[in-house]
Amino acid sequence: MASVPIMGTVTAVAATATSYAPDSSQRTGIKRGVSLYSYSGEFGVTMTLEDMFKDMYNMDATGLEILANSHIEGYPNPTDEWVENWYNNMKKFNLTPIDYGCWIDSRLHQGRELTTQESYDMLLRDIKLANKLGFTIMRTKMGVIDNTLTPVSNWREIIEKALPDAEKYNVKMCPEIHSPTVLKSKMVDDYVDFIQKTGTKNFGLNIDFGVFQNKPLTAGPMSGMPADTNDRPAREMNPSKPEEIIPLLPYIYCCHSKFFDMSDDFKENTIPYDEVINIMIKQNWDGYLLSEYEGPKKDVPGYTSDQLRKQHIMLINLIGA
Repeated sequence: MASVPIMGTVTAVAATATSYAPDSSQRTGIKRGVSLYSYSGEFGVTMTLEDMFKDMYNMDATGLEILANSHIEGYPNPTDEWVENWYNNMKKFNLTPIDYGCWIDSRLHQGRELTTQESYDMLLRDIKLANKLGFTIMRTKMGVIDNTLTPVSNWREIIEKALPDAEKYNVKMCPEIHSPTVLKSKMVDDYVDFIQKTGTKNFGLNIDFGVFQNKPLTAGPMSGMPADTNDRPAREMNPSKPEEIIPLLPYIYCCHSKFFDMSDDFKENTIPYDEVINIMIKQNWDGYLLSEYEGPKKDVPGYTSDQLRKQHIMLINLIGA
């Protein structure tokens, strides 16, 4: 296992990889990765894209999630030179492109939602680019119509139209199940029903572990945060139970291992990680947990790196690798 330095220390990495096939991609079971969204407070300020790759390498996190419009230079039309450098970095830092975060901007035009064809065209553009960069999963976000994140009414038509393209370009489109949505909900039932009726393997789920959050951040050492942060201190909490993930596991292709508050003894204080991961291990789930830090963005260079390292030590303790 690579070193896991604290407070963002980045060690030098040799750029001599001989093939684009990280060993971890061959291992079955639960694997570790990082969503670059975690670095949103530092990307472009104290860290470059390559700095974030180095940071992942140093914590031995091999699975990569990007946000397409944030992390792809020239999106949606990166240069050939940028794409070549992308693959060089994947080799250099032993990374596997896992999840490509993209959006169907349903409210692009004032006064109306995008049509099914317009939405499909936008989605197809990202399917092709995800494939070009080596991703096999897409976090496919669609426009929502209410505070519980219900997707636009024509989501079935959009996704069904794109299924042949997703199969052709070897990507799985996965909407994110994110708080305040819960696992036992009409939205999740509708997604599962769509999968079962179409028989598709190119549409599934990305579960954000924030759905299991059962304690507000105000109960921990980071108390005093403003009420508009993602920890929901001012709202009634309605966490999903860990066991509710079991019937969904066949349709889950990756997860956001959301976290807010890592203690110095490598525990997440707001989400029952041990319960959730133990269930996933017993059910032989095979996929990546992509760390997504949404705690406070402190004006301390390396603070996010420190939090990520603490979480990955916790994950190593839970999954054994």
